[in-house]
Amino acid sequence: MNKIPLIDKRSLLALLSLVVIVFLAACGNSSSASGELKQIRLDYAYYSPASLVIKNKGWAEEAFKDSDIEVTWTLSQGSNKALEFLNSNSVDFGSTAGSAALLAKANGNPIQGIYLASKPEWTALVAAKDSDIKDPADLKGKKVAATVGTDPYIFLQRTLQEAGLDEQDVEIVNLQHADGASALLSGDVDAWAGLDPHMAKLELENDAQLFYRNEDFNTYNFLNVREKFAENHPEEVKEVLKLYDKARAWIEENPEETAEIVAKEAGISQEVAAKQLERNDFSESVPSDTQREILNQSGAVLEKANLWKGNKDVAETVDAYIEPKFAQELGEE
Repeated sequence: MNKIPLIDKRSLLALLSLVVIVFLAACGNSSSASGELKQIRLDYAYYSPASLVIKNKGWAEEAFKDSDIEVTWTLSQGSNKALEFLNSNSVDFGSTAGSAALLAKANGNPIQGIYLASKPEWTALVAAKDSDIKDPADLKGKKVAATVGTDPYIFLQRTLQEAGLDEQDVEIVNLQHADGASALLSGDVDAWAGLDPHMAKLELENDAQLFYRNEDFNTYNFLNVREKFAENHPEEVKEVLKLYDKARAWIEENPEETAEIVAKEAGISQEVAAKQLERNDFSESVPSDTQREILNQSGAVLEKANLWKGNKDVAETVDAYIEPKFAQELGEE
């Protein structure tokens, strides 16, 4: 058999590498070579009831059918996962807590917070029913489960600082939300920075104690978009926000059916889903100075905890993150 000359092998490898790069770029791109939008990639999350309703009802597929735009859905198990998907160009829109998105923005994630899906009280500090932990000060020397980079994690940091403690006074065990709930039940951790619907499930089915609640420490459920997508496809961004507007209104008019949808999607009881929905306010949609102030407070806590790694200061990052124009324009139509 004739051997391929070395130069030909190198050329072949270079060609194969180029093909792989082009293929991967095409797979991670919503648009065709001409710039025409072919696909919209949305996430859905158990902590975002509006996203579950839109997906369940097929509204996105219907809205973009005449434009011949395919809609795909990706499950986000937490803000950290949604932000990973956005940063890796795996989705175009992702549901997260505002504080988690702000931290990601500081670290270079190219996103904008364009819409408020809800104002939730979706996190609290949770202990087992027979625990002797009654307030945050009792956490000193304890193991606490939390998902790093999410609202419950930042909630924990704020609570520790308020109690005169810091991260060195506890052992934070980094677990995804559902795993944190399981670790609390098994006794592997002493407390958990919880997230609904897992938190509501433990509260109702296992008599878990929500021993510290503070609605003001919960940051809003933001819908984020990749900056490049918003720049290239502003009309499609507004169409997606119309779907969220539709979902918010529908949820308020149909709480029982919404609970059924959340229960089915998340694999929980309707009672747990109803408890989760009770802790969500769907009346606001346009990011404003209220959210700017809350995120500035969160950023200050992150700085104090030495978790702020961005080059820009907090206020600059908040301003770069919050972009209300799409939601504002929607209200003017």
